[in-house]
Amino acid sequence: MASVWNIFQDWSANAGNPKGRLVLLAFRTAHLLRQNVIVAILFFWYFIMYRVGVEWFLGIELPWKTRIGPSFRVDHGQALVVNDGTVFGADCTVRNSTTIGNKRLKDGTYSRAPRFGDRVDIGANSIIIGPVTIGDDVAIGAGAVVLKDVPANSLAVGNPARIIPRP
Repeated sequence: MASVWNIFQDWSANAGNPKGRLVLLAFRTAHLLRQNVIVAILFFWYFIMYRVGVEWFLGIELPWKTRIGPSFRVDHGQALVVNDGTVFGADCTVRNSTTIGNKRLKDGTYSRAPRFGDRVDIGANSIIIGPVTIGDDVAIGAGAVVLKDVPANSLAVGNPARIIPRP
């Protein structure tokens, strides 16, 4: 039931951002529909429309299996790629041209995707790859390449990302 309320919280978090509102409304609906196998089968057409509309036309890869906390914000979502194993906490913001995913390991398997705490702000053109954990109240600078854990109340900037305590 909490997911239904997430729709309203996302709507509020994306005030003045019609594209973000549209994408998150479609995402939350798909996420709710997939919770029950029978409902998912009945609404398979919705999943096809979601993929065509959000991924192909809007250029945002945000799989409906991704776990996203309430009040999620997508700013200028073009070229956004998020792995379906990614977990976001509450009040997170993601900007355009950001890639969040797992990495291929030497044995050919894949690592887990990143996990984000609450109130994480991710700058444009950022890359966050691998089994990293990003703490609460973290800001990731534009263009940062994050390959290791970032503790709470920190900034991650540069390529590769340097961790700086927040003032």
